[in-house]
Amino acid sequence: MDTRKLKICCGVTAIFLFIFVILITTLSLTIFKPKQPEITAHPVALENITTGGGYPNVTLNATLRMIVTIDNRNYGSFKYRNTTAHVNYRGGIVADVPIEAALVPARGKINISTSADLMADKLLSSPYVLGDIESGSLNLTSVANLHGEVTMLKFLSLHARAMSTCDFTLWTKTQKVDSNCKSKIKL
Repeated sequence: MDTRKLKICCGVTAIFLFIFVILITTLSLTIFKPKQPEITAHPVALENITTGGGYPNVTLNATLRMIVTIDNRNYGSFKYRNTTAHVNYRGGIVADVPIEAALVPARGKINISTSADLMADKLLSSPYVLGDIESGSLNLTSVANLHGEVTMLKFLSLHARAMSTCDFTLWTKTQKVDSNCKSKIKL
């Protein structure tokens, strides 16, 4: 093969390689760039609220049923393992929320039904709880870490962690619940 044909072949190969690198870089910075999932907690009901006893032996039990919606805006599916979210009241854990393993499809949405049984003894150990109940609201924070894998184009798998923080306000007089969630994904 003469050198002229070799130079043309190498030049064409270099141009295609350059275009391929530009294409992959552009796609990874635009379409395939990980977007934060939208996680929304929809409290369904505050149930089984029972109180009893007198001060200082006050008892309180409650169950918060909710539906958690995960909206995956990415072009990759996310499969996560069983995990437990923790509900905090003024810095202390007062409830555990089991979250079953699931697959969130690419650009899809799933609903997860779960419930949190508030640990009355831990909640009542806070010196602020009675004042908050009397004022009509309890402010709680839920923290969840979902560990799993992101699969893109059915062959590329990456380990990922989705973190979610939800702020809840339990209105004790009306037994309504308001929530606001923020989430972040790390690859």
